[in-house]
Amino acid sequence: MKPYNEEQSKKEQVEQMFDNIAPTYDRLNHVLSFNIDRIWRRRVMRIVRRSQPAKIMDIATGTGDLAIAMAKRVEGAHILGVDLSEEMLRVAHSKVAKFDFRERISLQKGDAENLSMVADESVDVVTVAFGVRNFENLEKGLSELYRTLKRGGKLVVLEFSIPRNRLVRWVYAQYSHRLLPRIGAMISKDRKAYDYLPDSVEEFPAPERFMDILHGVGFKSAKAKSQSFGIAHIYEATK
Repeated sequence: MKPYNEEQSKKEQVEQMFDNIAPTYDRLNHVLSFNIDRIWRRRVMRIVRRSQPAKIMDIATGTGDLAIAMAKRVEGAHILGVDLSEEMLRVAHSKVAKFDFRERISLQKGDAENLSMVADESVDVVTVAFGVRNFENLEKGLSELYRTLKRGGKLVVLEFSIPRNRLVRWVYAQYSHRLLPRIGAMISKDRKAYDYLPDSVEEFPAPERFMDILHGVGFKSAKAKSQSFGIAHIYEATK
């Protein structure tokens, strides 16, 4: 599943897509989710805080919402935010400066499938919010996250999913395929980006299959918790 065409790689197109929508991303994200995404991120932050990490890596950090939330609530932790999109990172830099977290949050352009700037077993917790479905090679990306985690370290993933309840699934499908792309196109001027969103969610592995993939690359004790009637899941796994 690629946002724009079959010629370029998925990675190149995902980078282009987020560069295009970066200026309106935060506003659309909160409007289109009715601010429920903020609740989900707070739940991720609470899971992270229980690990009392000194070093956190936030993959697909985007405009820095989760990184900033963790800097506010996870005392003493240093956070490395990594993203493919230079324009998303530009927004993140301004927000980090606004909240005066430049000593706590470092931002770097990078690829989750090739984190050459991060040493083996050097990170206590890795977080990914709404990013794993954009990996070009899911297993390769997860293996790279596994490599960077310390023994006993934790991976926390927040990702959209297809609701199992028939009525909720129907409502979700109507909203995500009909209303969401129209609103997204109107505000961001990039209709294909918001067509890609529900299509990529449908293509992403179901929770049970995703946990199998986590175990397959080496993670242990993977578990998933449904959020908001199955619209999203929070996954936890340890190294």
